Amino acid sequence: MDVYEALYTTRAMRRCTTEPIPRDVQERILDAAIRAPTGGDMQNWRFLLVESADVKAQLGPVYRDCLSSLWATIYAGRVAAASANPDDPESRRFLSMQRSAQHLADHFEEYPLLLVSFVLADPTGGSIFPATWSAMLAARAEGVGSALTSVMMFQADKVLSILGVPEGEGWLFSSCVTFGYPTGNWGVAPRRPVHEVSYRDQWGTPVGFEVPAPLWSA
Repeated sequence: MDVYEALYTTRAMRRCTTEPIPRDVQERILDAAIRAPTGGDMQNWRFLLVESADVKAQLGPVYRDCLSSLWATIYAGRVAAASANPDDPESRRFLSMQRSAQHLADHFEEYPLLLVSFVLADPTGGSIFPATWSAMLAARAEGVGSALTSVMMFQADKVLSILGVPEGEGWLFSSCVTFGYPTGNWGVAPRRPVHEVSYRDQWGTPVGFEVPAPLWSA
């Protein structure tokens, strides 16, 4: 697969089948992930694959509780604004995202594979998220959809306990990625164009070019 196709079409794919992810595909996903850079080349990460129905049954309620907390706290203003004016284009985008995220929560136990990432001594994510993103790109190359969530950090201690992470060693929960073969089509996600969100040299100074449409297309 062309690298730009992977970059442009690796989007959150939350509607997936329950078809198992073969072990050789899992191997390629994780082997690609660990080639990513880490701060000081410490490789201070651990990855935990979850296929067990029993483990997912314990994590699912935690995930749903955490997502409910997210809607009620950090996203409360956006939820209220979108609900008050659902026909506004911005509201439609938010409500669509919310429905998709809620779908993941409602079907959490049905995803065939989870990848939970942990890191030592780097709460910024700079030493772990490159590897997690590489895993998602590798999954895309294999035709596997993925969706990253970090919302379980609201109850990170409970997640660590469920997954048997040793206490006192400093491991931090980073994220959980769901994997599954998507029921929908791959496509380029709509985004605000780069010239609306980028500057040059100083904050607010125009970046110096405009990209009104994606530079890659199928």
